[in-house]
Amino acid sequence: MKIIIAGAGDVGFHLAKLLSFESQDIYLVDQDTERLDYASNHIDVITRKGDATSIKLLKELNIQDADIFLAVTESQNTNFTIAVLAKKLGAKKTIARISSHEFVQSTEIDFQEIGIDSMISPGELAADEIKMLLNQSAFNDTIQFENGTLNILGSTLEYNSPLINLTVKEARERFSDVEFITIAIKPENSDETIIPRGKTIYRANDQIYFSTPRESIKKLYKLMGKTQFGVKDVMILGGSKIGVKAARNLCDNKFKIKLIEIDKERAKEVAEKIPNALVIKGDGRNVELLEEENIAGMDAFVAVTGNSETNIMSCLVAKSKGVKKTIALVENMDYINISQAIGVDTLINKKLLAASAIFKHVRKGEVLKLANLHNVDAEVLEFRVKEGSPVTKKIVRDIQLTKKAVFGGVIRNGVAHMTFGDFQIMAGDKAVVFCLPEAIHKVEKLFN
Repeated sequence: MKIIIAGAGDVGFHLAKLLSFESQDIYLVDQDTERLDYASNHIDVITRKGDATSIKLLKELNIQDADIFLAVTESQNTNFTIAVLAKKLGAKKTIARISSHEFVQSTEIDFQEIGIDSMISPGELAADEIKMLLNQSAFNDTIQFENGTLNILGSTLEYNSPLINLTVKEARERFSDVEFITIAIKPENSDETIIPRGKTIYRANDQIYFSTPRESIKKLYKLMGKTQFGVKDVMILGGSKIGVKAARNLCDNKFKIKLIEIDKERAKEVAEKIPNALVIKGDGRNVELLEEENIAGMDAFVAVTGNSETNIMSCLVAKSKGVKKTIALVENMDYINISQAIGVDTLINKKLLAASAIFKHVRKGEVLKLANLHNVDAEVLEFRVKEGSPVTKKIVRDIQLTKKAVFGGVIRNGVAHMTFGDFQIMAGDKAVVFCLPEAIHKVEKLFN
């Protein structure tokens, strides 16, 4: 498969990195020599310096042979232009990264007619992610399949958890009334992601990821040593597009929202857009202002200004004032894996969310959904199981699944099932798999 990526920034680089594990023909185009040098020194891709809006350059890249063209520069207008050009010049599928959610929601224009097969809005994805995280308040990571029929939930293991010092096998035997599969463990103060086996031991402060049906979520709180709490009052710092979209989403779901915006004109504009939210003009870095606005009475604090450090520091202030749930938007993708260490519940990165959303479109097999977990460099994929695919021919324990992946369950006829050793996956199932990036291509072969 030949894939051309226009834009070697964070989104383009992350996509190229994921795809490079699979021996694809990846071409990375950018005008920044430094970015291209970094990419060629770290991943196996072909780099080309130049302007991707150049028809001459696209022809030199033999665009007509491209299976997928990804337009992920930092300019929405540039992405629109090059996606349309690539399609007209023969690229089979084009995907454009955009900044305006208006285009994603538009039903008046058929963008496929002008040459754009799919559009991804990082801001829209980030706002949706915030809503989902607040709906599962005690967990710092959550992914839902079929509106919560099956869930991936992640959180740190508290000292009072009954799982402490048990092996995965012992925990499953002792708590057989709770349906769950432990799909990943990230030990405290470690960058390593462990795909657990039966002898893997749970330790306090480990970041643990479970898959579980909706019916077992309440019981899972107890196993984690967590207390379930509802989120109603939310303070949002930053009237950016993400802040506005998140506030609107949450107001529609009956959350009580206070939004703080430093710019007077922007604050006025936001107040007109979201009449159900209380919009305050002020500097959210000012602790006195936060105290005046009763930050201690908030259930959650979400910081989405354009400054990562401001977002992190204000979340730490909120945490010190007793706010149970904090979420910070960060621009630097390297920050994503340190949320446990610094004390913010969840760090989200819109570029990483966009890369994962785009990555779904280039998968082999029928991938229904792809998502990334915030604290680990890994992917969660949902496949529709085809008739006759290798995964249907043996029970789970006899399937030769790489040690860098684990089945997280299946949804069959609207019901979630845990994929323990004697389970048989069947055609028509929607199967969830957790795997490290380098194992994705091996997992895909089971579903082809």
